[in-house]
Amino acid sequence: METVGFVGVGKIGLPISENLIKSGYRVLGYRRGSLADFEKIGGVPAKSPAEIGAQCDVVLSCVPTAEAMDEVVNGPQGLIHSARPGQIIVELGSHPVPAKEKQVAPLASKGAAYLDGEVSGTPGMVAARKAVIYLGGDAEAAKKVEPVIKGFADMCLYFGPFGAATKVKLVNNLLVAINIAATAEAMALGLKAGVDVDLMIKAIASGSGGSTQFGIRAPWMAQRKFQPVQGQAALLFHYFHMIEDWADETGTATPLLNRAKELYQKCVDMGLGETHDVAVMIDVINSLPREKH
Repeated sequence: METVGFVGVGKIGLPISENLIKSGYRVLGYRRGSLADFEKIGGVPAKSPAEIGAQCDVVLSCVPTAEAMDEVVNGPQGLIHSARPGQIIVELGSHPVPAKEKQVAPLASKGAAYLDGEVSGTPGMVAARKAVIYLGGDAEAAKKVEPVIKGFADMCLYFGPFGAATKVKLVNNLLVAINIAATAEAMALGLKAGVDVDLMIKAIASGSGGSTQFGIRAPWMAQRKFQPVQGQAALLFHYFHMIEDWADETGTATPLLNRAKELYQKCVDMGLGETHDVAVMIDVINSLPREKH
């Protein structure tokens, strides 16, 4: 049984690990917090990233900040201490490209390949194997790691140079943020239409105005189902500054992002940014006065 390592067994890492276990892999995992849920699904706890690296040829990581990512690689118990020729490490968390890229050379000096990875999908989509995994970096390493990726996701796409996966994720999440805000506005109006709400959602979701986010969150908005949290308004701020920095570099206007950012900020200011799923954006829309033109 092949052992795969996972550093950062959180909301995304837990369903990834569970799918890998279901696919026949032994998963060795680490996180700073409790690993009780990880052990319940059959995962094997580890005491550090270095311990994972010592036992695994493929290590997946999904940590929340660039600082945590640097600690995972270069810290006192980091992967750098057990890195070796032929090892492949994939960072699936979303961080600025320069922060990810600076991990490549230290690991390469030990013979290990470090790939830029991204997960497109909510925890629920990950659990259902419907998330799409993006990869960028060394082509040979990406090809070698694909069988492991296929152990937890049905679709894996390789985009070429290091950083390409992150850029595609930023494009994706720009649309996610705008589509959720648009869904909230549409549903705030649609719920006042006096029609069968479920039928309305079905018609729109399968018609020209539908989107993945509408299909997922319009029913939650109608039912006021804001828990369990699949995505947070506060978490999207993690992407906004990266999108803005990239837009600055490329001279690209982002008028819709600018307006969406204001709405997400209001969601956070209302105290809903972390405790509620981002479907709560319908309450943000309903809190606004009608501006007459």
